[in-house]
This record gives sequence, C-alpha cells and structure tokens, in this order.
Amino acid sequence: MALVIAAERSGAGKTTVTIALLAYLIRRGLNVQSFKVGPDYIDPMFHAFVTGRPCRNLDPVLTSESYVKKCFSRHIQDVNCALVEGVMGLFDGVSRKKEEKEELRWESPEAEQNYSISFASTAHVAYLLNLPVLFVIDCSRLSGSVAAIAHGFRSFNPDLKFAGLVLNRVASDRHLELLQDALKPLNLPILGVLRRDEAVTIPDRHLGLIPAEELPNLHAAIDKLADLAAVSFDWDQLLPLLAATGNGGGEGSEQLSGRHSLPSGIITQKDDVVNSLGKQFGVRIAVARDRAFNFYYQDNLDLLEELGAELVFWSPLDDSVFPNNVQGLYFGGGFPEVFAQKLSGNVLIRDAVRNAIFSGMPTYAECGGLMYLCDSIVDFDGNSWQGVGVLQTSAAMGKRLTLGYREAVALRDSSVLTALDEVWGHEFHRSHLTVEPSNPVYHSWRYGKRGEVEAVAEGWGVCQVHASYLHLHWGARRDIPARFLQHCADA
Repeated sequence: MALVIAAERSGAGKTTVTIALLAYLIRRGLNVQSFKVGPDYIDPMFHAFVTGRPCRNLDPVLTSESYVKKCFSRHIQDVNCALVEGVMGLFDGVSRKKEEKEELRWESPEAEQNYSISFASTAHVAYLLNLPVLFVIDCSRLSGSVAAIAHGFRSFNPDLKFAGLVLNRVASDRHLELLQDALKPLNLPILGVLRRDEAVTIPDRHLGLIPAEELPNLHAAIDKLADLAAVSFDWDQLLPLLAATGNGGGEGSEQLSGRHSLPSGIITQKDDVVNSLGKQFGVRIAVARDRAFNFYYQDNLDLLEELGAELVFWSPLDDSVFPNNVQGLYFGGGFPEVFAQKLSGNVLIRDAVRNAIFSGMPTYAECGGLMYLCDSIVDFDGNSWQGVGVLQTSAAMGKRLTLGYREAVALRDSSVLTALDEVWGHEFHRSHLTVEPSNPVYHSWRYGKRGEVEAVAEGWGVCQVHASYLHLHWGARRDIPARFLQHCADA
C-alpha cells in the first residue's frame, strides 16, 4: 500500500504536507520512495533532498498508463514506505485520453455513467495504482463549509478510495473544534492537523518554488517540518497506509535502477551494456547539472546509463574546465535567466561549448538549455547577457507564461528523432525567442487540439543540435536516447 497526497486545488499545501511526511519517515530510519504526479521538476527535487532517493514522475501523458504502473511497481521493491504527491486539484487533468491509452474500467456501471476522471489527474493516477487518497484541505477561510468540500470530493467518484483528511492552516483550537464538528457526520478520519505557520513556507518565484539547491537553510526547514509532522499526524493510522508492498518487481523491474539521485560534479561509471540494437554505446555524455540547469527526469538519466553511456555531471555556471573526452552534450531546463550574468561571464566554458557544437558534437537541449545556446539571454530587468551563440536568436524574459502539454511531430531528422516521429511533451516558461527558427524541428499542438488549431513551428537544429522548449520524458520511448547515443558514438 501507499498513499496519494491530493487537495482540492493548487496551493492548498500538498507539497508542505508531503515533505513533512517524508522528513518524519526518514527521521525514523525508514527507506522511502516518493513519486510526483505530472511533469513537475521542482517538487521532486525537494523529495530527493529529503529522502536521498530520486523521486519518480508519474505522468501518463508524457509516458503511458502502463508505464506509470510499471514505474511505480519497479521502485517500491526495496523500500519501507511509498508516497505519491498529486498535482493541482484532485480531478484536474487534461480534456481527453490519448488514443493509444487503455480505457479506465470502472468497478460499477453507475460510476461509469455518472462520473469521470480527467486523464493525467491525481485521481487518474490514484485509480491506476489502486491507492487511497489522503486529502489536504486549506482551512484558512473555512469552518462549517469544510464538510461540503470533503463530502463533494469523496462522493464525486465512488471508485476512488479516501484514507482520510489533513486539515491545513488551522488558526486556533476553536477553529479546529468547528472543523471537527462539521466533519463528524462524514465519518472520514482526520489524520493530520497543521496549524497556520508562515515559518514553514517554502519561497517561490516566477516558475514555482525555488529549487532545493538554492536554499541555504533548507536543512533547518526540513528539520522543523519533521518536528511538526511528529505531533501533527496520526501515525498509528498513517504508517500502515504508507507501508510499501512490493510484488516481485513486475515487468521491467530490472530496469532504471536510479543509482544517481543527487549528482554533484561527479563522474559516474558503468560497464558497457548491450542495448536493444545489439550495440555497445561506450560514450561519455556531459550533463549540465547545477543551479542554472537542474530540470531532468531521473528516468531519462537512467535510460542513458542503461544503454551504456557514462554520465559526466558538470557545471557551465561554476566550472572553469570543459569535460574532457565526451561525445555528447545534454542541457536540461532550469533557470539560466536567474544566473545569466554569471553564465555569460564564464567565457572559457561558453567558447568550449560553442566549439564542441560547431565541431559536430551531438547536443540535446531543453528549454533552459535552448536559452543558453542562444546569442543572448534578456533577463526580467531588460539586461542582455551573451549566450553560447549557436542559435541565432535571443531568449527574452516576459510576463506571459507558456504552459501545457504538447503533441508534436518531427519535421526532419535530428540526433534524437526521425522525420514524422510523434512525441508528447510539456512546456513551462516565461521566455520567448526574438527570432523564430527558419527550419524548425517540430510542428506542435496543444494536447488534444491537433486538427482543431494551427500547428506552431518550434525548435532549432544547427549542426547536430536538437534544441526545443519541449520537455520530453523518455520512459516509454527508449528509441529516443538510443538514437541520441548512436549519433554520439558515430560523431
């Protein structure tokens, strides 16, 4: 068994509750595996900071329903407890299912007729994994109405299991008494009560929470959350619900072992592994990993290693020497706009990256990585900072947020895709390019809108660069990292 932490909306306190639970479980000496519903990168960083294990994203849009189930089963085999943090409100998802996905099968005809679960919602993942929901309610502006909220969410789809409630941001003993009285007729256990406390709030900025690596006092904050969790939750009831019960691994359990949860400038080594093409990729891939570039799905890194690559983690921000003897570059997303001045000032590294790319080194760059490869980055204050200069455009920050799942078709061959390949990805950025690519990598549509709206041309391909705002999860597409490594081996 495990628990899914859900809420009625974003901002209700799912992440705070999740981190508090994780911190207390780790303090008790338990091995804990965490998961995050959806495409988010930042919340999983906090999970990993607390547990020392990579947090795994469960996203049926970016992967598939079957992959979500296999991934969950695979990673609970050697742990004591498992916990899944949801996304947005419990029933918030996308408007339709992808055609190749299996249909949800309801336990009762009445539920099938009268209720629905949005695809890729927290409820969808809870149903796929057959896990109970621990429901967080922000009580800061509620008293008797809390019962209507709890009753409505619990009854909206009878096939979902509710373990109980966490009452968050409770103001006083009298406030708690009012909430308890209102909830009593529902016979729904209150498994946690968190008082209103601004001291345990994690700061945020334009794309959400500030990543764990940028918070110098995070250890102290986590200790405080563990202290809070010790006295705020009903552990006699919670611990049995959180206990992970492995089933022998399931299909694919031998894959994606995730040995590198928090790489920090280290070089990791692995014996050559024969991939599905019957070849050995004995190549070294330089993976940019620092405060500016830290948006990576752990499964992507694991797949590269599984296919035989040696990952060299390095910092374009702080390093003075370019990694030696590497055959490929991987730039994930992150916050290059926040560190643009320092990235620009590291001239030796910028020059080395540019020279490597122009010499033909295969390079994969997502979002923040794309921005770094541009001629310049224009920050929120209008300051322009020189970039690597491979892409003849500038990345300018703005107020407009581009957010959502995308369905995309490759327009031509690249180091990761072949022409007409279809992928599903996610965009999340406040920058835009001042010059659009003349020979784009993709045509993309908002998820579920293909054929209804005009496609957007997106992505740059220069030399052997594949650079795009689109974030991809390779879990259900092993051919993508295999193709990339093949190009690296052949370059």
